[in-house]
Amino acid sequence: MLGLDPDPAALWPLALGGGDDGRPVPERTAAALVRHCRGAIEAAGPACVAVKLQLACFERLGAPGWAALADVRAAARENGLLAIADGKRGDVPVTAHAYGQALVGSTSGPYGAVEGLSADAFTASPLLGRDSLGPLVDAAATAGAACFVLVSTSNPGASDLQDLEVAGVPLHERIATLVDSLGADHTGDCGLSLVGAVAGATRPERLGRLRALMPRAIFLLPGVGAQGGSGGGLDAAFAPHPAAGLVTASRSIVDAHGERGGDPAAAAAAAAEELRALTWNY
Repeated sequence: MLGLDPDPAALWPLALGGGDDGRPVPERTAAALVRHCRGAIEAAGPACVAVKLQLACFERLGAPGWAALADVRAAARENGLLAIADGKRGDVPVTAHAYGQALVGSTSGPYGAVEGLSADAFTASPLLGRDSLGPLVDAAATAGAACFVLVSTSNPGASDLQDLEVAGVPLHERIATLVDSLGADHTGDCGLSLVGAVAGATRPERLGRLRALMPRAIFLLPGVGAQGGSGGGLDAAFAPHPAAGLVTASRSIVDAHGERGGDPAAAAAAAAEELRALTWNY
């Protein structure tokens, strides 16, 4: 899976071809972001099944960034890819309901319904507990989308909280149990649920235990490449089904030309093909 975390200060050269067209800086920057992301999707997309859109990288541009996000989501669809909105949302139920509308649903108003981002899946934080996740899971179910709950993340500081013991059980295992419970009523004929789990590829030794606790969850596996994950030892993630794991890489694909040299698109395509070959073994 191709992760897109676009940095306006480090765009591919093709993104800068718009020149000074007279629009304000935020609009011109957002348009360049779209060209950059479209180029990456067209180059690496043939080796991927989905695009993971890091919402913060678009939202920091304000309203033009949100418009750019919608354009890039559309580009993913045009190239036959699913779009995962990576925003790690989570709040009290009434706000969680609004997040669900924004990401995969629509909002009723005095003039009719207003469509949200229409993503195919999104990431969610479990810190506020079951009632904060319920509206998000319901929104995903209504839209035919998926919700990936943070369970064991790929960042080095994850252990500060996720490994703490709660009543003798590590917190990430308690969250895993919650994910399995939430997904029980949302399981398809293939045995997989629309309630998935973010499980970092930087901790492959943990995946067997997590799979035992979440037999029906699809694992979103970040951390390969720039964060240090090798992509090896992920067998447990794919054990229930070939589609039970989604390995995602961002900088190691989009910025591959920095190490490999040459054309950014060609380097990204090669890096994405290598990731596909790796995951195909599972």
